[in-house]
Parts: sequence; structure tokens; C-alpha cells
Amino acid sequence: MISKDKLQSLVDRLERIEHEMSAAPESDAFVRLSREHAEVAPVAAQARELLKLRAELDETRAMLEDPATDREMAALAEAEAHELEERAEQMEHGMQILLLPRDMADEKGAILEIRAGTGGEEAALFAGDLFSMYQRFADLEGWKVNVLSASDSDRGGYREIIAEVNGRGVFAKLKFESGVHRVQRVPETEASGRIHTSAATVAVLPEAEDVDVDVDEGDLRIDVYRSSGAGGQHVNTTDSAVRITHLPSGIVVAVQDERSQHKNKAKALKLLRAKLYDEERERLANERAADRKGQVGSGDRSERIRTYNFPQGRVTDHRINLTLYKLDKVIAGEALGEIVDALITEDQARRLAAEDLRPEIRA
Repeated sequence: MISKDKLQSLVDRLERIEHEMSAAPESDAFVRLSREHAEVAPVAAQARELLKLRAELDETRAMLEDPATDREMAALAEAEAHELEERAEQMEHGMQILLLPRDMADEKGAILEIRAGTGGEEAALFAGDLFSMYQRFADLEGWKVNVLSASDSDRGGYREIIAEVNGRGVFAKLKFESGVHRVQRVPETEASGRIHTSAATVAVLPEAEDVDVDVDEGDLRIDVYRSSGAGGQHVNTTDSAVRITHLPSGIVVAVQDERSQHKNKAKALKLLRAKLYDEERERLANERAADRKGQVGSGDRSERIRTYNFPQGRVTDHRINLTLYKLDKVIAGEALGEIVDALITEDQARRLAAEDLRPEIRA
């Protein structure tokens, strides 16, 4: 149980922030205080409500323990106490989730990378299906998807497609999608009706801003070349494709979607920042190995995380043993949210079980 002192300290912290903001509305510190206020306010509001609820529960229990309380009043008090206990338990659980250590990247947009794996053209078609699934899910969430780079396959899928997804809380909802996605179905070209198994790899990186990653121009080798590929809207015939190599890390990114070399360079730099930011996050996570044990899955992108079985119409997420017999709605993006929410809930439950709570918010 979260102590009364802890709850009161959260309420007091919010009041101190509001006092400092009102005392110096034009100061340089106002922006910092505003950010702190946005972070602390929802937690403090919940703490205030929980304190009020506990006070009501204490009064009701005192009434029950008072020998002067008549039988009818005691019966009413007992029913009220039961209701208050249930509400307090639910609110306590919500408070614990609010107090879990925050992933500072959760509110960011994301870079979504999908690459065809084993299975040839069928794997490329599946990569296309996955991209359409995420695109539709993004539409339902009110997010915007912008393709950074794509390599089309001969039959309409993608050998590789990279896109940025912009919106509030994108990374928080998509970060557990990284890994190997496997599909089992009968390809249209399979005359005997034999089921094939193919795979595609998904990587979700938090989008990095200039303030997150400092990229030194001297560390970059930038090559310009003519776009090449299977053709289609994502390929042009001018010398505008850009390949950027980050020399210290060896990371290479290439973008050829735009006819403008300037636009391709801007997209490539955005992708490079995301990869460098993700690499640093991965390094810090490895240093905090205990935290990674509380995550859903290992976070390894070579890990098989989900199977889409078309003959049986089911989708199985292997990390949480969740199976939904609504593959058509999942692949259409409409029911993907059910899997996403289940993964987030499982991650929260594991961290709560490990008592991975932050002791305070910017005390």
C-alpha cells in the first residue's frame, strides 16, 4: 500500500510547483516548471482523490466500531465500507501504474522498419500486409504515417519499408511490435494448396530530436547515387538517392524516395538519429539488466513474437500466450489494439510484481 505520507508529498509537490509558477510567470524557469507540472499533475490529482477516499473509509469503519451505532445504520455503513474498499483498491492500482518508471521515449513518434525475411516473394507480400496493418492502426489512433524509404518487390509487397509514425504516445503503443512476425498461409501461386511459412522482421525505434542526439557532421560520410529498384512510386531516375554512413558507429542509412536530394538527406538524417538514439537506449538497458527482465519479451529483434495463421484464422502472440481468432480484423488493423493493450498490461503487471516503482517524482 502506498503510504499516506507518500500521497501527501505528491499533493504538496504540485502545490509548490504551482506557487513557483505563479510567482515568476515570466522567468526562464517557467518552461521547466510547466513540464514538471504536466508530469506531476495527474499523479497528484489521483493521490488527492485516494487520500479523500481513505478518509471516508476511516470514518465509515469508525462508525462500524462505535457501539452506539444502531443495527440499521451499521448495515448501511458496512455496505458503504465494502464499496469504498473496492474503489480504494482500484485507485491504488492506478496510482501504482502512474508511479512506475516512465520510458521517456513513450510520448515520442516512432520509426517503423519492416523487412521481408525467409520466404521470398511471399515474405515480401507479408511485409506489405504488416505495413498496411500498422498504417490502418495509425489511422484509427489519429497518427500520421510518412514513408521514408521503400524497396518494392516484384509482386506488390516490400523487401523493405521504413516509415515515420507521428502522433502522441506512438512509441508507447508500438514498442512491443519489434521482433519476427511469422505467417502461415497458402500463397496465391501455390497450385497444390500447400501451406507456406514466411517471416518478416519489424523494428520500432523512438524518433529522436536534435536535442536527443548530437550528430557531428564530421562523423558522417554522405554518398549520392542514382536510385535503383524494382520500379514504382518509390524509385526515381535522378542522382538524388542519399546514403549516410556514421563513421564512429558504422551505422548506414539510405533514402531514395524523393526526387530532391535535399529531402532525401533530411529523411536519412532523421533515420540516422533514431538509430543512434535507439543504440544508446539499448546500451543503457543492457547496463540495467534487472529492468530488462521485467519487460515483455527480450527486446531482441531476432525473437519470434507473433504468428499469423490464415488457415485457422488466428493470431498468437508467443510472449504472453495470447491467441485471437480474428485474424482478418487484426491484419486489417482494427483488432491490433487488443494485442497492443494486452502487451502493455502484461508489462505493467510484471513491473508491479517486481515492485519497480519510482520512489518520487522529481522530489
